[in-house]
Amino acid sequence: MHDHVHHHQGDGHLRPLVWGLVITLAFAVVEAVGGWLSGSLALLGDAGHMATDGLALALGAVAAMLARRPADRQLSFGWGRAEVLAAMANAVFMLLIIFAIGSAAIDRLMDPQPVRGGMVMAIAAMGLLVNVLVAWMLHRGEQTLNIRGALLHVMGDLLGSVAALLAGAVIFFTGWTPIDPLLSLLICALIAVSSLRLLRDAVDVLMERVPRELSLPVVDRTLAGVEGVRSLHDLHIWRLDSRTISLSAHVVVDDLECWPAVLERLRDTLVRRFDIDHITLQPEPLSEHRHWIGDSIGDPQALD
Repeated sequence: MHDHVHHHQGDGHLRPLVWGLVITLAFAVVEAVGGWLSGSLALLGDAGHMATDGLALALGAVAAMLARRPADRQLSFGWGRAEVLAAMANAVFMLLIIFAIGSAAIDRLMDPQPVRGGMVMAIAAMGLLVNVLVAWMLHRGEQTLNIRGALLHVMGDLLGSVAALLAGAVIFFTGWTPIDPLLSLLICALIAVSSLRLLRDAVDVLMERVPRELSLPVVDRTLAGVEGVRSLHDLHIWRLDSRTISLSAHVVVDDLECWPAVLERLRDTLVRRFDIDHITLQPEPLSEHRHWIGDSIGDPQALD
């Protein structure tokens, strides 16, 4: 006998991804032209960030649409992990971009190029406003791994715009051009940390790791302490997707007639204490559990 308690989560937020895509691609063209005319690596790097952000947002939008599809015979849990796959792809893509821009920055340090600081400042300031707008739109949405992946790219752009603005100001007032690639390297390092964290979280979901904010022993002890529960075994906790935490376990009880009340107490504890709302619990009467243990002790192969 299995009892399920499932709370349906909201759909992926598609609208901020689409609007972010349109705004980002439009300004990427402006920054690319401005970076080429001014000779600024920071500005060209930011334009590259914004162009790849367009791809990231497009990927996120497609994943959000897939995640809204219902479960079917082949995908009985639904399409929710499409967003996790998009987040992983965005993280890997961002790391490749960081490597490319970092290599270009090192080359620029070895071979400095003239930069038109005033033009860099003007375009970077506009880029900063655009990135703040897109980041605000994404931040208002539900923070799935997919949205986090898209937001990571936008925050990279935002920091890139800040770097370009600072580089333009320093070059305009002092003429010191190495600030342009140095700030690019600094921003690459900051974005790399966030990219690796996002990649780790996506891998956690795909590997069905216990969510990092939960402790399997703590959940086990808490459930075992619920009135009417003798013990638990085969306890598993994992994420189905960015939003849904799942739990399954075998629960040993004194009497199956008491199971409905015990199940309600277990459900309330899991939702209230741990925010776990996709629950599969199988009750086992104490008498059968003791009989199974006795058979296992008498037959060593049963314990293998």
